[in-house]
Parts: sequence; structure tokens; C-alpha cells
Amino acid sequence: MSAVDVLSRLSEIHVLPVVVIDDPGQAVPLARALVAGGVPCAGATLRTPGAIEALRAMAGVPAFVVGCGTALSAEQVDASVEAGATFVVSPGLDESVADRCRALGVPHVPGVATATEVMRARAAGFTVQKFFPAAQLGGAAAISALAGPFPDLRFVPSGGAGLAEAASYRGDAVHSISTSWIPPRDSVAAGRFDLVTDRARAFRDEVTA
Repeated sequence: MSAVDVLSRLSEIHVLPVVVIDDPGQAVPLARALVAGGVPCAGATLRTPGAIEALRAMAGVPAFVVGCGTALSAEQVDASVEAGATFVVSPGLDESVADRCRALGVPHVPGVATATEVMRARAAGFTVQKFFPAAQLGGAAAISALAGPFPDLRFVPSGGAGLAEAASYRGDAVHSISTSWIPPRDSVAAGRFDLVTDRARAFRDEVTA
């Protein structure tokens, strides 16, 4: 898929699970559990030694869209894309990360927390931006406020988005909702993929109702 197609697909799904995988052997069943729950995508964080291997495994699951969820350097972009990542998300805007994504033709969603950062990312050409940490910054109300002066942008709220908050993010300014609520790390480690499927279905029902 092209960069535009990837972002369009993520917007259509409207939910972006953030996954932390300790055992790469759990990556494929986790991806399949998310697909079964109607959320065929994930942003894999690079917080564990086996993260790249896990990302590679998920990239091989049919109809599953996987990306790097926490790129902090150009080197992490390289490793993730080589493993099969089709998009890159960062907690902030770093020019080296942005430049590498552009060079590789991979869509990048940089993080923003203030109107000034939004303007900086917008000037750099990013019309989809991660709003992080969303809960601490005002959640859906803050995104609604930002949508006024920035009607051409869409946001990916991340941080503190559980099932109770999901419905609040149905607004047009929301591109998709990043959440770690769907795949709890301890549940994944325990092999409770049935729980992941149930949570994925429940969360998506809330945001697409």
C-alpha cells in the first residue's frame, strides 16, 4: 500500500492498538486475535528485546497492518521498516525520524502536545498528528479545541484511552484512537488472546457506533 493508502486504512479501522510484546512467539496469535476482533492493525512498541522480531512476525499475517509505535531515532525507523512496518509513530517530532520516513516513503505520525507543536508539524507537512499524552492534555475536548484553528488536520489521541473514553473520540478531527487498553501486556504474556479479541470488538463498537 502507498503511504496515503496506509493512513486511509488506519482511519477506516479507527482504532490503533499499542502492543508491547515480550515473547515474539506471541506476535502472530496476537495479530490474529486483533483481526478476529475487527481491529486488523497495531503499533508495535520497541520497548522489549524481541520487538523487531515480533513486528516482523505480525507483518506476515494476511490483511494485518503493522507499524512501529515508538520510533525515537532514524535507526529505529530503518530496523522497523526492514522488518515490515508500513507506518511509523513517534511521541514527538524529530527531524531525523521524519526525514528517514520521507526517504523510505513510509507515513509518519509525529507526536504533538501544544498548538505550537501542531503548527510546527503542520509546516513540516504532517496532516495526521499524534496527540500525546491525550488524557493529561484534555482528551477529546482538547482535540475539539485544536480542530477550530486547524480544520485541515486530524489527530490520533494516545495515552489514557480506555473503553470508558472511547466514545468521546468519535469526532471528525480524530483520525484513529491509539490505545493500550485492548492488548494488556499481562494478558498477552499469559496467552489470553480471547480477551484481546473481546476487547478489540468492544472498543471498536464504542468508537464506530
